[in-house]
Amino acid sequence: MNKQPGITERTKQTIATAFCDLYMKKSINKITIKEITVQAGYNRCTFYQYFTDIYDLLNYIENDLLTAMKQLWKTNSDSLRTPDLEQLLLLFEDKAHYLKAVFGDYGSIHFLERLKRELPLDEIKKSFPQEEKLFPYLLEFHIATSLSLFRVWLKNGKDIPSDVLFELIHNLYINGISSLAK
Repeated sequence: MNKQPGITERTKQTIATAFCDLYMKKSINKITIKEITVQAGYNRCTFYQYFTDIYDLLNYIENDLLTAMKQLWKTNSDSLRTPDLEQLLLLFEDKAHYLKAVFGDYGSIHFLERLKRELPLDEIKKSFPQEEKLFPYLLEFHIATSLSLFRVWLKNGKDIPSDVLFELIHNLYINGISSLAK
């Protein structure tokens, strides 16, 4: 039994943050546990107390992100709608470091696939024609485009306000790119 869950969670988050710092700079197969623990200020034994290996640590990060995202959708389940802009912005600010890592240049397609598989996307699905052959393409376009724009925004250091980014994404879906072209 864990007698100090607050300390345990802080330690895990410190290790995860150190990993994310490294994961933003290089691929996972180039990261060592020694690098993570030195950056986090812990020893290897502490790492292994919480994680079996680097992939277990990545899974912890992905699970944390997915849990937070699912909670947003669950909160809005009564109204059967996706989270509003303010809720998404709070999540993105709270989990920014993790998001920069998993959506960064060295991030894995694995997380994107989990995201598409595990989030309740019923409201998005309702907005598309349900023709079986086209539906997977439309859903993929919607999700991949949104995530790609989000990645660019993170990579550019959040160079535009987040509400402007969400408005851009919304306008692109509603009006298309030609509405913004000269």
